[in-house]
Amino acid sequence: MSNGVETATISQPLAGRQVAVAGLQLQTSEGGTGTPPFVVLHHSTGPLWTPFYEALAARRAVIAPDLSGYGRSERPDAARSPRDLAILWLRALDELEPDPVHLVGLGLGGWVAAEIATMAPRRLASLTLVGAAGIKPRDGFIHDPMMSSWTDYARLGFHDESRFEKVIGSEPSEDLITLWDHSREMTARITWKPWMWSGQLPSLLRGVATPSLVVWGQDDRIVPLDCGQQYGELLADARLEIVDDAGHTVDLEQPELLAQLIADFVATVER
Repeated sequence: MSNGVETATISQPLAGRQVAVAGLQLQTSEGGTGTPPFVVLHHSTGPLWTPFYEALAARRAVIAPDLSGYGRSERPDAARSPRDLAILWLRALDELEPDPVHLVGLGLGGWVAAEIATMAPRRLASLTLVGAAGIKPRDGFIHDPMMSSWTDYARLGFHDESRFEKVIGSEPSEDLITLWDHSREMTARITWKPWMWSGQLPSLLRGVATPSLVVWGQDDRIVPLDCGQQYGELLADARLEIVDDAGHTVDLEQPELLAQLIADFVATVER
C-alpha cells in the first residue's frame, strides 16, 4: 500500500491456505517455521501483514486468518456475534492445525479468541489477548468508530501521533480505506447492541484454565484498561502486562516489544 509517504510498514496479507467451512471459503496468511504455531486474529479494521506479524514469524510459524467476512474470507450472512466467527474458525483450525496452538487476539480478534477459549480450551497451548473487546467496562465505554471517520478512529488507537504517521502515513491510502470500510460493515453486523461486549462471555471465562497473557496499552482510548483487568480476574491462569508507551494498537506502536512479550510468555508455558 502506497500513499506517497515513506511508511513501508504494512502490506497486503500474504499467501497462505484456503479452507472450506460451512460452505464458506476462508483464507489465511502464513509465515515463519516451527510448532506449535501462533494463530493471530486481527483487529476490527481488518487483516494486514505488519511488522508485528514479521516479528512473531521470526520466532515461530504464524497463521493469520482473515476472519470470516473480513479481507479475503467469505462472509457468513447469518453471523450476528463474534462467537459465530469463533465457531467457524475452530472448525477451520481442525483442518489447518489439529494440534494445540498458541492463540493471539488483537482487539475484536481478542474477543473471538476469548470465545474460542471458552468453547475448546484443549485446542489452545496458550491464549494471549491484546486490547481485547468482549467485556463491558465497569467505568466508561468502548469507543464506537461508527461515530467518527476511520482515520480519526485509527489515530485514536495510537498513544504517539508520530507513530501513526510512520505506520499509516499522513493520510491512509485508498486501499486501506477500502479495507476499513469493508471491515466496518462486518463489525457492525456482529458487535451491535450491545456495542463490543457480551453479557454471556464473563461467566464462561471463569471455567477457562488455559495459560493466558493479557496485554494492554496504558493509554488505550478504544477499549478501557478496566476490560483488561477484568480478563485478568476472570481467567484462572492469567497475568496482565501493561505497556506504558502504547495505546490500543500495541501491535502497531510496539511490534517488537509485543512479540517479545508473547515469545517470553510462550517459553514459560512450554517449559
